[in-house]
Amino acid sequence: MGHVSVRVRICSLDKSKCADVEALVDARATLTAIPRSLAETLGIEAVRRDVVETGAGLVEVERGAAVVSVEGRETVTEVWVSDIIGRVLIGVATLEMLGLRVDPRTGKLEPSPLLLY
Repeated sequence: MGHVSVRVRICSLDKSKCADVEALVDARATLTAIPRSLAETLGIEAVRRDVVETGAGLVEVERGAAVVSVEGRETVTEVWVSDIIGRVLIGVATLEMLGLRVDPRTGKLEPSPLLLY
């Protein structure tokens, strides 16, 4: 089981704008993606464009940064802004920065040691 639905808080870098949303945690996804409408609401600005691989093939997305909070843990992370997704997707890179992982037996998030190297 690599998918978990969780409540997360996504904020602009200065935390002046935040949104509490239901997100999909995908233990097979590397990156964190947010819908363009949410990025615009929060004022998350793109710093560059990237081509990323998805289940639907290669797509071009914008990269920005946000503050992400999950289960009382918070981190600044890169986010990819997409026109083709309808909800927040939390990938493994963000999970690792939060010190969390998906327990495959229970399908829930659990604490995980941070890996320095």
